[in-house]
Amino acid sequence: MAKVKYYYDSDTLSYRRIEPKKGKKVLNVFLFMFASFLFGTLGLIVLLNTSLVNTPKELSQARELKNYELQFQLLNKKMAQIEEVLANVEDRDNNIYRLYFEADPIPNEQRTAGFGGVNRYKDLEGYNNSDLIIGATKRLEKLQKRLVIQSKSLDEITELAEEKAKLLTSIPAIQPVRNKDLKRMASGYGWRSDPFTKVRKFHYGMDFTAPRGTPIYATGDGKVIRADNRATGYGEHIRIDHGFGYITIYAHLSKYKVRKGQQVKRGDIIGYVGSTGRSQAPHLHYEVWKDEKRINPINFYYGSLSAAEFEALLKAASQENQSLD
Repeated sequence: MAKVKYYYDSDTLSYRRIEPKKGKKVLNVFLFMFASFLFGTLGLIVLLNTSLVNTPKELSQARELKNYELQFQLLNKKMAQIEEVLANVEDRDNNIYRLYFEADPIPNEQRTAGFGGVNRYKDLEGYNNSDLIIGATKRLEKLQKRLVIQSKSLDEITELAEEKAKLLTSIPAIQPVRNKDLKRMASGYGWRSDPFTKVRKFHYGMDFTAPRGTPIYATGDGKVIRADNRATGYGEHIRIDHGFGYITIYAHLSKYKVRKGQQVKRGDIIGYVGSTGRSQAPHLHYEVWKDEKRINPINFYYGSLSAAEFEALLKAASQENQSLD
């Protein structure tokens, strides 16, 4: 309430009330309003520059920031789950798949290594949540790198598996003449008596006695590289290149059923038993070569013989008798 002022009137010997002029009233009102506005404005500016009061925009931004922080937390949880699954795949890759296919394991340091050199995250620095953003980005990039390495490893394992499957079908693994067609296993790999000179010499294959015209089977997948009679002593013979360093020879044939350059599968009939070349009686002389060296064919019949049949064959092959060629 405004203060009332008085003055002393000497004429009437009394105090009289001072009535303010209308202009001064208006001025006082204006000054009061201006001072109030100025004070209010300054107060608002001060409040807006403190943390006591937030604008609607700031409140909205704060909510968005909280939401982003929540999203980053969820992202980190998802990445932790992915890392766990990926670690399991990497473990199986190193300790099962690569071990089985005789490939070197991938070192853990190589799988989990970060990215050195230049600061890749400079653009992410300087914000309130820079540490959170940079940490999540680094984690995600490491995951991407691990996934790329694992993907390439599985591609390599696929190739090795295909190669392994091809190797398993290519290795000579069956008897070239079926047991039911055999008269006997005449001579094995090792020192034998030559049928013509009677001199003891090394026999580099196995002789299977069978009637003339008995079918002869390819012992593994491969390519016919020879089907002729131009090799001394072998007569009509076939050579199959199985790859992986393996070659098989089938000698003293009566006729062929394949030609040079032809691809054959294990179990295909390639020719028939005969007695051509340096041969004393109808039989098949069979050789296995590995890396240009002749090896004992007895070790390559696991695909067609039972344990008892193999034991009987092994016993017959070990007898030092006379060969048929």
